[in-house]
Amino acid sequence: MKKGAIFDMDGLLFDTERLFRDGWIAMAAQFGQVHQPKFPAAVAGTSGAGMRKVIQDFYPAVDPCAFQSGCIAWVEESILRNGPPEKPGMREILTFFRERGVKIAVASSSGREMILRNLQSAGIASMFDAVVSGDQVTRGKPEPDIFLLAARQLDCAPEECYVFEDGLNGARAGIAAGCAAVMIPDLYAPEPDITAGCAGIYTSLSAAQKAIENGIL
Repeated sequence: MKKGAIFDMDGLLFDTERLFRDGWIAMAAQFGQVHQPKFPAAVAGTSGAGMRKVIQDFYPAVDPCAFQSGCIAWVEESILRNGPPEKPGMREILTFFRERGVKIAVASSSGREMILRNLQSAGIASMFDAVVSGDQVTRGKPEPDIFLLAARQLDCAPEECYVFEDGLNGARAGIAAGCAAVMIPDLYAPEPDITAGCAGIYTSLSAAQKAIENGIL
């Protein structure tokens, strides 16, 4: 078993990736654009300038900053209204690691305020030893920076850490960081490079936990 476990948030701990997908669709309509079906997958897991670059690639006519901030506000309003919807097995795998002395971090492209609010709303903030947000690194996913920073904050080498991800950009970042990348696909199926590079691909956090318990992962 690894010494550290690093978790993405949106689409992995919480079922919020669908909210972002719906938010991007709403922004396209709001900005008078035709929704590009491939855009949500391309932008998922990105942050900051990287996110704005993807926006510009798909919607060159819009102000990428306004488009970005509009979607984030749309998602935040939905979560504030309804709370963050939890993914199955989330509490169980966190408890599993805590009971075995594995250090735990969340490393999400979302802003730190949103991350902390979601963790606190779900009552799981105390289970994490470190919280790393997209605004703490210069290069967002698929670059490895956020996971390398999370590993340092856990005082672990990257190869001593699992990285749990649902998204394509996040899985690639975990692989590039040299961590044991574990993909739990949510909205987007793994592509060949991810299938080749991941330590494992599972249907749920519960299935990944069982693989660890059985010494497979």
